[in-house]
Amino acid sequence: MFVTTRNSREPALDGTTLERRIGRLFSEAFGNLDWQYRDSAGASWVPPVDILEEADAIRIMSEVPGVKPENVKISLENNVLTIHGTKEQVAEQRTERVHRYERTYGTFERSFTLPATVDANGIKATYEHGVLTVTLPKVEKAKPRQIDVQVASK
Repeated sequence: MFVTTRNSREPALDGTTLERRIGRLFSEAFGNLDWQYRDSAGASWVPPVDILEEADAIRIMSEVPGVKPENVKISLENNVLTIHGTKEQVAEQRTERVHRYERTYGTFERSFTLPATVDANGIKATYEHGVLTVTLPKVEKAKPRQIDVQVASK
């Protein structure tokens, strides 16, 4: 598989088509875990996420480099987990010759509709080296278990 990048600011697809395609890919890959970009007029950028499912939990790992942990808020309402935060621009001394500004600053927001198998009371979040990890434990009945085979006596 080859991955190409575009340096042009011109979009390859219009926003709605691309959003539908990405949504379909995530829906196929993660069936029950509905994810979406939040319609937030104030959102300046969207941090990328990895979503992993394990036997006892689902983990959402989000790249938020340069964001202070105290500037991240995580909320859960009506089975929708929302990660909201702000990346503040550090005041730098201006020089005469600026060649390029590419880093993104401002607010961000991501929302995820959680499956019924998540134990909402056990959700935990950690932050390390610019990566926010939200661990969503599964309820006991959703965890896989071994069933012993009994030998029938004659």
